[in-house]
Amino acid sequence: MASTQSYPLLCLENPLLDIQGEGSHEMIEKYGMKLNDTVLAEPHQLGLYDDLINNHNAKLIAGGGAQNTARGAQYMLPEKSVWYVGCVGDDEYANILREACKKEGVHVEYRVDSTHKTGRCGVIITDHHRTMCTDLAAANEYKLEHLKQPHIWSMVEASKVYYVGGYHLTVCVPAAMALAEHAAANNKPFMLGLAAGFIPQFFKDQLAQILPYCDYLFGNENEAQTWATTNGHAADTSIPEIAKLLANVEKVNKQRPRTVIITQGTNPTIVAVTGENEVRSYPVLAIDNNLICDTTGAGDAYAAGFVAGVVSGDDIETSVKKGQWLAKLSIQELGPSYPFPKKTYGEDEQ
Repeated sequence: MASTQSYPLLCLENPLLDIQGEGSHEMIEKYGMKLNDTVLAEPHQLGLYDDLINNHNAKLIAGGGAQNTARGAQYMLPEKSVWYVGCVGDDEYANILREACKKEGVHVEYRVDSTHKTGRCGVIITDHHRTMCTDLAAANEYKLEHLKQPHIWSMVEASKVYYVGGYHLTVCVPAAMALAEHAAANNKPFMLGLAAGFIPQFFKDQLAQILPYCDYLFGNENEAQTWATTNGHAADTSIPEIAKLLANVEKVNKQRPRTVIITQGTNPTIVAVTGENEVRSYPVLAIDNNLICDTTGAGDAYAAGFVAGVVSGDDIETSVKKGQWLAKLSIQELGPSYPFPKKTYGEDEQ
């Protein structure tokens, strides 16, 4: 057998094809959603995807939270730095995802499930609003056995940093835990993105299982507030206080503190570190509203820049700045995308 391929960063979650089309409030109501919803598809919503493709000039873009983060991190890191694991169907949508990742330099090791279609996320665009409906389909079929195959697990062991998107807690907790336990046992950074408010709300137990292994935790203010209220804290608990609470949840790997990063849109990013009384606050990079094309995946892009900083050995402040820089670039593109030809961090104002 050939020598093991080695990529410093491994990302795990649910690969999806984003199907984005211009819609209307009437279309949102037709499929039983509310403006800016992020929901898992129910049977009456499955017609949305063909509707977007056939009637709304939809664009097909590689998506899925951690896959967006993988692509973004690779955008900032040297070649052959990132690989990604998830489950797809045996169809053309999966081929689109493979080609997109190949073009952007991300190595993929997909599990292929021939009985389900590749997962899709329908995105109804109305002005700057994005209303999203996800049909996990094959993404919901990831299995620990795939990760534990010798040639894949050897790649896991060779990786230095691990990032899991929170949506994977709805799919295959054992796979996420296998990475978390390996990282803790070998003193490697393990990172988790909360992904959506319904994760700490409806998958509270799964999150509680993996949180002690997290060295870095990413979320926005809604996800943070949802975690706080579902864990018995007052509804008016401030974001800095929630960040401190999360930072001081019991940890398995005592050799590393936990760093909690909470974004708040255009408001400052809040960072709390285990054992530190003072919470850090970082102003967000300004951007002309006319330059904003699409905010879909902005949080994934932010995580990507920060993760790239961790892989590069940067301190927290530099990693925060890299996250903000990449998010700023991403929202000027359509979908969770990054500009080409590539821009280099530091070549313009930061």
